[in-house]
Amino acid sequence: MPSKRYKKALEQVDTKKTYPLKAAVEVMSKFPKAKFNETVDLAVRLGVDPKHSDQMVRGTVPLPHGSGKVVRVLVFAKSGPAADAARTAGAEFVGFDDMIKKCQDGWTDFDVAIATPEAMVEVRKLGKVLGPRGLMPNPKTGTVTEDTAKAVKEVKAGRVEFKIDKAGNVHVPVGKTTFTATQLEENARAVIEAVAKAKPQSVKGTYLQRCTLSATMSPPVRVDLREFTHH
Repeated sequence: MPSKRYKKALEQVDTKKTYPLKAAVEVMSKFPKAKFNETVDLAVRLGVDPKHSDQMVRGTVPLPHGSGKVVRVLVFAKSGPAADAARTAGAEFVGFDDMIKKCQDGWTDFDVAIATPEAMVEVRKLGKVLGPRGLMPNPKTGTVTEDTAKAVKEVKAGRVEFKIDKAGNVHVPVGKTTFTATQLEENARAVIEAVAKAKPQSVKGTYLQRCTLSATMSPPVRVDLREFTHH
């Protein structure tokens, strides 16, 4: 049964209509707020076949205004400059043997893991624990690096990852309902542009197919992607 608030929000959006991004965000900003700070999600349906490895779409994008969520970072590094730099940059957990052991015992109380290339040799063995949760450090997403401080800062500042699911959709958090319409619009724009740039060469036909913006407790607002497809 939809709540009163959901119904009120529905009155303000035409669910059949697609709105230019700026208008979509404005519609959304007018929705009645929930009692908690909801996450605003962007979902994009892509014209790719995720079964083909050459049509895999993944990457990272820094959100101009951050994601609004606290990101807890674990850095795998042997004691020395890389470990010290990670601590100074604000990583919550830094270590090597002790942290690997902790993860082997099933601990995954963090949001992003970063590793130095040297540490990766051992961290790879944590595949069973970290892999399924999407926590495995990966050079492609900048989380396997000597420059641990830069990686920690970027992740903390609101760099988000995107990756297609089995149905060919990408879901990315673009902020919180407490953000201003401009902040949400700029964050969402950055994500759509990054996803557009990540188009695999083997894709034929329409790549960016459908897009919606929605908060945790709100109806989705459909976004018109035309401004992003005329390149």
